Amino acid sequence: MAIGILIASFLNTSPVIALICTLSTLLILIYSFKKTKNKASFGFLAALTTMGIGMTSFSISQPKYHHDHYIRQYTPQKSTWQLKIKEVLKASDFSQRYLVDIQKINEQSKKGTLLLSIAVDSTKPTLLVDDELIMCASATAVTPPLNPHQFNYKQYLESIGVYHQIHLKTANYSILPSSISTFNGKAATLRNYIVLKLKEANFGDDELGIIQALLLGERTAISNSVSDDYKKAGAIHILAVSGLHIGILLLVLQTLLRPIPNTRKNNVLKLFIIVIVLWGFAFLAGLSPSVVRAVAMFSFVAYALYLNRPTSTFNILALSFFFTLLVYPMSLFQVGFQMSYAAVFSILWIYPLLQKYWAPNTLILKKTWQLLSVSIAAQLGVLPISLFYFHQFPALFFVSNLIIIPILGLVLSMGILVIILAVSNSLPALVASIYNSMIGAMNWMVNWIAQQETFVFSTISWDVPQLILSYIILIASIRFFTKPNFKKMIPIFLSIIGFLGWVLWVGYDTQRKQVVFVAHQTKKTVLAHQKGHHLSIYSNDTIPDAGFLRDYKIGERIHTTEKHLLKNAYTINSKSLFILDSLCIIPNKLAQPNIVLLTQSPRIHLERFIDSVQPNAIVADGSNYHSFVQRWKATCLKRKIPFHYTGEKGIYYFK
Repeated sequence: MAIGILIASFLNTSPVIALICTLSTLLILIYSFKKTKNKASFGFLAALTTMGIGMTSFSISQPKYHHDHYIRQYTPQKSTWQLKIKEVLKASDFSQRYLVDIQKINEQSKKGTLLLSIAVDSTKPTLLVDDELIMCASATAVTPPLNPHQFNYKQYLESIGVYHQIHLKTANYSILPSSISTFNGKAATLRNYIVLKLKEANFGDDELGIIQALLLGERTAISNSVSDDYKKAGAIHILAVSGLHIGILLLVLQTLLRPIPNTRKNNVLKLFIIVIVLWGFAFLAGLSPSVVRAVAMFSFVAYALYLNRPTSTFNILALSFFFTLLVYPMSLFQVGFQMSYAAVFSILWIYPLLQKYWAPNTLILKKTWQLLSVSIAAQLGVLPISLFYFHQFPALFFVSNLIIIPILGLVLSMGILVIILAVSNSLPALVASIYNSMIGAMNWMVNWIAQQETFVFSTISWDVPQLILSYIILIASIRFFTKPNFKKMIPIFLSIIGFLGWVLWVGYDTQRKQVVFVAHQTKKTVLAHQKGHHLSIYSNDTIPDAGFLRDYKIGERIHTTEKHLLKNAYTINSKSLFILDSLCIIPNKLAQPNIVLLTQSPRIHLERFIDSVQPNAIVADGSNYHSFVQRWKATCLKRKIPFHYTGEKGIYYFK
């Protein structure tokens, strides 16, 4: 299924071709089922059919094949948009962001999802899910990363079906008086009401943010400092409602329903109650993809428990995986989906093996080892993905999990009780205080673990070949330790040799690399020179290590950096570069520069400058006013001189 989605994505397969491939393999599969007894050929045909289903699912989900999707008739000109708020995203200091569903464009019914960004305006009411807006604006493409190795927000938005954005510098829109409520809207209204009631109970801001994340699926209220603590402590997964939370909720429900006698009718009733409560929790949490995945998975688990007969947990996981990708094929490209299934799969596979190696006799040691085994198994499964996306490894993850996971069931159970009491206006102050202190204590412990920065290994370079080879090493090692023999050692040695060989090759290739470039930085000028594993930065401004510089150092495996003050002229590979800043100082005897870099919005008459200096190319960086850049661009187009603006084309490399 996953391979089929990847093939359709790479080849850009149309739905017709994908459907023909699927039906062809399906007919051959049915024919072979009746005629052949060869299990290998039947399995191969079944795999091809499933790949075809993956290709069909992906191609059908692409908006360009939907006649009513806006992207088929997209134009960058201003249009009249009628939009419906789908999701409220985390706000910045300057703007509030939303995901919106398109209702109409110029009075024509259309479908699609946009990213809407509105400048903060205290005179306008806060927008809520299901609010319908009408505005006159132009939709622009989401900008890809302008510097190498930065997070590709454009790619992420495309994975959730968002291709364009509308940015309103002022709150220039109207709210329509009536709007049809959706499931998401009703869930959001309920969540807002619950949050209002919890605020009346005087919960602390950080504690309330954690409660919203754990029980309502909203992480927008968590402060950046608390979020960073959970990341460094290796407990960030606690804040995202996922399989861990749903699994604990299932265990709590089973415990509460255990007194009911196990008759056939009662078991059906138990299954019905469990499924209703699980999907009710998913509704309350906003039906986010991670919650839907987890609830779908544990609904299958609940059904398997109801059947009360031997079944494979891997089959349950595969069913959940299959149907999730069947409905949401783009989930395959989302980090949350990858980490979720990698963690669950590794727990199902590695946890039983760890339990076989040691079985403590005492109850405390037994429970501690079980929790530690689950934590180690999950961390091994997601470690390569975590290193690839986040480039860090919290070595004290087992400590935070040993502390938090045992009390998470109590936190969730008591949290549900607190919400019920708060909504019914019967929450005792003592209960609220105890629960607030419990969440506060959990935050304090996570903060203490996060402060042990010696055990947080960050800025780890990890690319796709390392990701693949590390999983091959992991799988080969687990197979070897299951039943050790010499043949199973060969794949381990080969994969380790391949991994080390790739690391050595990348190091050698980087050592030979030498590039000079102008980076894109808002309100700053950055000229950089990479020579092997060393990076020299030339700038008159302070460049923080947390932004572009950190990403570049990780991606290019930079070991040392050096910072210099920016000069007005350089010679690069026998070519001259002149930097013209806001002072507009031009030497009397300026030799003809090959390239001119415009920075800090110099107020010059560009045509006269071109006539006097006659450059071969002009570059403008992110330190310039946008209006100046557009004027320079038009001038260069008129004079037929190459013009490069880093805010549109990204980083500029000197050949």
